[in-house]
Formats: sequence, structure tokens, C-alpha cells
Amino acid sequence: FSTVGGERGSADTERDPRGFAVKFYTEDGNWDLVGNNTPVFFVKDPKKFGDFIHTQKRDPFTNMKSPTMMWDFWSLNPESLHQVMILMSDRGTPYGHRHMNGYGSHTFSMLNAKNERVYVKYHFKTAQGIKNFTDEEAAQMKSKDMDFSQRDLIEHIENGDFPKWNLKIQVMSMEQSKKVDFNPFDLTKVWPHGDFPLIDVGVMELNENADNYFQDVEQSAFAPAHVVDGLGYSPDKMLQGRLLSYPDAHRYRLGTNYEQIPVNRCPYAVNNYQRDGSMRIDGNQGRKPNYFPNSFDDMEIDQSYNEPSDELDSNIADWYDRNSKMGGDDHYSQPGKLYREVMDDEAKTNLVNNTVGAMSGVEGPKKEEIINRQLCHWFRADEELGRRIAEGLNVNLDKVMQAMHEHHA
Repeated sequence: FSTVGGERGSADTERDPRGFAVKFYTEDGNWDLVGNNTPVFFVKDPKKFGDFIHTQKRDPFTNMKSPTMMWDFWSLNPESLHQVMILMSDRGTPYGHRHMNGYGSHTFSMLNAKNERVYVKYHFKTAQGIKNFTDEEAAQMKSKDMDFSQRDLIEHIENGDFPKWNLKIQVMSMEQSKKVDFNPFDLTKVWPHGDFPLIDVGVMELNENADNYFQDVEQSAFAPAHVVDGLGYSPDKMLQGRLLSYPDAHRYRLGTNYEQIPVNRCPYAVNNYQRDGSMRIDGNQGRKPNYFPNSFDDMEIDQSYNEPSDELDSNIADWYDRNSKMGGDDHYSQPGKLYREVMDDEAKTNLVNNTVGAMSGVEGPKKEEIINRQLCHWFRADEELGRRIAEGLNVNLDKVMQAMHEHHA
């Protein structure tokens, strides 16, 4: 579990997405499901990821967090609206780790018993029930206990009250993926549960605390590239970017042989032909050959592990930007449904108040431009929502409407 924008030692109750990463030690190797506590994300193109993260960190001039940077970026990237709405709701301040869901967020793939590829979404539903702080409660807790979420989790596990999450998946066939009216590989979208219902898989229980934080947590390394046979990836561009960037970051942080550190090591014997590298500590597989095939190991490839070929729908390589085809520029329908159909009156009011408070921090010569541009997105998702936020900010609605028309033109 982690926050995203805060540095080590920052408050656990900050308004922020939470990382939700799970490492499965299996007989076939380690599988990492590296997710968040939200089913979507701010951007869907990996080339925007670095810029997004910069806006969540500190201003290079003031060395302070900057609401101006955040809202400037979000307003210029309307695909972020879905995640921003979740972040500005009370789900942006969960009541500790035990009371939040986890999501793989990306679209992944599985091979079924017939060796057919299907696409999947992973959902960890908290068995403790969703519980959140209000903005005021989160601020109060920040002044009382900056480590609230860690303390809550550790104490409950130490006392034998083990938290659980129910793992569920959504499944979409290859044929369905070509017929849906949205891009199923767009990280800013969810799959409608009515069309793709949740399927029960199992239960995850956390029943033991780590003995040593540095050894078991600080040195842990999670990467979406770590999968086992039968599990795979998809055309999700953000996922494809993370396949490279996460192991690359670990090699800088922990060294080229980070997978030999105990917390990252597969507990089962591994037969491969990888050798050497800085800080190798496991015997380096002795005198055995370091190439395959060879005449000495008596090894054969197990043909049952062969994956089916993957047919590309197009031979055109193009940018995956926010105005892509396949309905890729509809950034408003799903956030609008979230507001109208999922949130009750209290949740709507808290969303408005939290958003007004956050957007009030925008300052500088571009303040009016940034606020009006973001208000356009709120209005396009839901007119009532846009109006309530505009009124909370004391913004002239005529100027917002003019900005909307100019942007549309």
C-alpha cells in the first residue's frame, strides 16, 4: 500500500490515489498485480505519465506542492476527468488501507482451458466495507496521526483481526472487444458491470505483518511485467509503457539482480540461462550451461505452454492521444454516470465541496483560464455538477459558457 504524490513520511490521509500492489509467489514463478485503489487513471498514454507525476510533486521554483500545476495539467487533459472525480470524492481519502478496494485498473489477458485468449479486469473488493474520511476528518487526522493507515493495518493484524479482500474478475472475449462502443484498453474507462459482470475468484487475507520493514517492504519491487504462464497483457498502451518502466526503475533503485533479494525471489527453484550481473548472490547456477538449447541439460520445451498467436486489427502505428478514434474522445459519459447514478446526495455534496476547496488553490496570471477550462469539463460531465462547482468558486457562468463555446469551436 502506498500514496502517490507524497514523499516517504508524508501523511497517510492526504487526498491522493493509493497504490495497491500484490505479489503472488506461485509454483510457476512470481506474479505481480500492480494496481491502485481506483479502477481508472488520469492518463491513458504512457508518454504523458512523467509529466503527470511532475504535477503531483513539488514545483521546481518554490519546492512546494502546486494546485496550479495539478489543475493546469488536468484541465488540458480532459481524459483525466474520471479519475479526478473519484479523487475529489470521499474515496480520495479512504479510512485506512483496510477499507478501500484494489484494482488492477489495466486490461490484462488470460488463456482459458481451450488456449483461447480473453481480456480481464481485476477487482479486489474489501470485505471490511468501503469507509472514507470526509475532507475535514482527513485534515484532523493529519494533525493527530500522520501514520494512521499503517498503524490501523498493523494493529488489526497483530490483534488477529485479519483484513480480507474478495478477488473478482471481469471477462471480455476477443470478439466482444471489437464490438463494444468504447475502447476496452483505455485506462480512463471502466467496463460496465451490467455487460461484463464480476466473477468470484477467491479471497486474499492478510494474516501476518512484515518482520522488518526495510527487508520486506522497502526492498520489495513490483512490476506488471512479472506474470506467469496463462496470464498476459493487452493493447492497453499505459500497461505496455509500465512493462518497461517499472523493472527499469527497480534496476536503478535496487540493482540489476533485484529479483534475488529475498522478498522478490521466487521460493521455488528456477532453471534459466541468465547469469552474472552486479551483486549476484545466489551461486550463479554453478557450472551448468548458460545457453539453450544445449546437449547437456536434457531439457525439452513443454509445448502445452505455447500461447496462441495474436492477430493485429491494423498495421498502422499511430499516436495514442486523447482524441483517438473508437470513441476515445468521450471523456464525459462515464464521469457523468458516476455522478448521477452512483453517488448519493451526500457524496455529491462532498464531491462539490472538495473540488471547490482544491480548485481554490489555483493562483497566478493563468488562474481564470485554468479554472474556466476545468469548469468546462465538469459541465460536460453533468450540468448540475458544473453549476454547483462554479457557484462554489464564485465564477461568472457567462464566462464559462463562452469558454465552452470557444473550446468547442
